Amino acid sequence: QVQLLESGGGSVQAGGSLRLSCKVTGITGGSYYIGWFRQPPGKEREGVAVIWTAGGTTTYSADSVKGRFTISQDTNKNMLYLQINSLKPQDTAIYYCAADTLTPMMTAQQALGSTQLYNYWGQGTQVTVSS
Repeated sequence: QVQLLESGGGSVQAGGSLRLSCKVTGITGGSYYIGWFRQPPGKEREGVAVIWTAGGTTTYSADSVKGRFTISQDTNKNMLYLQINSLKPQDTAIYYCAADTLTPMMTAQQALGSTQLYNYWGQGTQVTVSS
């Protein structure tokens, strides 16, 4: 059974940093997409950064977070991370870890935008950034 468990959220001031973690259990081999999504208050869920594990490791990041957010994976520890730097108030959201183990291949736009394709989700962790 696949389970995703996020941690590391909190309240920080603008300009600060956080490191989100996601404990991944139950994904046993093969290629899949795994990444971070967020849902700001009153808005739809959006993709932040995704890793495609086929072949090497390919990462996709939303334009709004490039240069500030870094996704990484430690397969030995079954962990997914999101390092968030230079936080802005507009980064305030619930951040979710999600995995798509069914879709064989997606474009970057699909990987970040097609939340309906992700078949496993964590419960989310709140990030609040104050100005």
